[in-house]
Amino acid sequence: MINNVIIVAGGKGLRMGSDLPKQFIPIGGKPVLMHTIEAFYNFDQDINIILVLPLSHQNYWQELCEKYNFKINHTIANGGQTRFHSVKNGLSIVKEGIVGVQDGVRPFASKEMIQRCFDATEKYQAVIPVIDSTDSLREMVDDEKSKIVDRSKIRLVQTPQVFHFETLKEAYQTDFKETFTDDASVVESMGIGIHLVKGEVTNIKITTPLDLKIGEVICLK
Repeated sequence: MINNVIIVAGGKGLRMGSDLPKQFIPIGGKPVLMHTIEAFYNFDQDINIILVLPLSHQNYWQELCEKYNFKINHTIANGGQTRFHSVKNGLSIVKEGIVGVQDGVRPFASKEMIQRCFDATEKYQAVIPVIDSTDSLREMVDDEKSKIVDRSKIRLVQTPQVFHFETLKEAYQTDFKETFTDDASVVESMGIGIHLVKGEVTNIKITTPLDLKIGEVICLK
């Protein structure tokens, strides 16, 4: 079975407070995005890597690859208006097999966790990694009232989200909806159940300056 991964890297880094998009910020000696690509190459050196970047970022990415002598083979697809459209663009390059979709700024997915996600597709059409919520949670009822949420039933969603190619391809034939917050929500709209596997607390998404500092600590491990 052919393994594919679509790495979506269209963020502008607004919450980072930097002119440099967060996927290009160095962490542990090289840009975040290079760590993300390496994670999947370490999982499967034959994996088909598709990197989705806005057209305006593609030349800069090539310059970074030359600067850091980054040689892992990957194909570039154009970013879209939303994450939904970016994934759809990346998916147009895939022909068959199993497809993972990964946040470009989630650079610390371990080989073991990626393996769990891809292995589970032998039995399930749609697989996502999750972790438990450790905080107490409340749901807003109105502007003045809230109610407790049973956190034992809550899971925090990560990537890679992994699917059979045919399932994901069919799901992305639908029109975009604001309720599509990730790929699992698109597939779920077809009536397909989502199987959960164990994620990792270190599989963080780099979105703020604090995340960068945490990431530097993870890199030291």
